[in-house]
Amino acid sequence: MKLSIELTLTPLKKDFIPTIKSFILQLRSLGFMVKENPLSTQIYGDFDSVMQSLVPLIKNTFKDEEAIMLHLKMVKGDRSQYEPDF
Repeated sequence: MKLSIELTLTPLKKDFIPTIKSFILQLRSLGFMVKENPLSTQIYGDFDSVMQSLVPLIKNTFKDEEAIMLHLKMVKGDRSQYEPDF
């Protein structure tokens, strides 16, 4: 089953940029399709494969930070080619 995930990582500290950059670089290294924009990052792939790779990455990122939030939206299916028609 295909999966589309939108992630917004929010470290709760002044110097938040290095944490976000590191997280995105690690996401890119997982081998899935990754799309980025100024507000979020999307990842697309097989449900089981994405989740097996993503959960440890999130856990390690949370362990490294004192205070951090992750907003995550999941949609069944591959929405990587979505374009609005309005």
